[in-house]
Amino acid sequence: MKSKIPVLIGGIFIAYLAFVGVILMVYEPSPDDMDWQDRQAFNRGKISELRIGEALSNIQQHMGHADFSEAKMAGDKQLLVLFYQTQRKVADGQLTRDECTPLLFVNEQLVAWGEDTYQQYLQPVPTSVTN
Repeated sequence: MKSKIPVLIGGIFIAYLAFVGVILMVYEPSPDDMDWQDRQAFNRGKISELRIGEALSNIQQHMGHADFSEAKMAGDKQLLVLFYQTQRKVADGQLTRDECTPLLFVNEQLVAWGEDTYQQYLQPVPTSVTN
C-alpha cells in the first residue's frame, strides 16, 4: 500500500505556490508602506500624470499622505501646499522640503506644482486664480 503523504505534501506545496503567485500579482503596497526610494519613484510617476484642476481628494487618494503641508487663507481663497518627496539630495536620513515637489491647491483644486510653486504660495493670490 502506497503512502498518500507525498501526494498531500505536494498538493499543499502547489496550493502555497499558487497563493503566493496571486498575492504577488494583486498586491500593491500603499505609498505610506514603501521605502524612500520606491516612494520617490512612485511620487514622480504620479506627479507626471497630474492635471490642473484636479480635486485635492483625488490626488490624496492616489498619492497618499504628503510629507509636509502648509495652508493659509488669502482673502476668500483657501491655499494649501502639499510636499511629496521626489529627489533625495543628502543621504542623512532627514527629509527636507527642498527634496520634495510642492503641489499648490486653491480651494481644494490643483493650480500648480513644481519648483516655483512654493514661491507662488508665499505671494498674494493673483486675481486671475478663481474657483
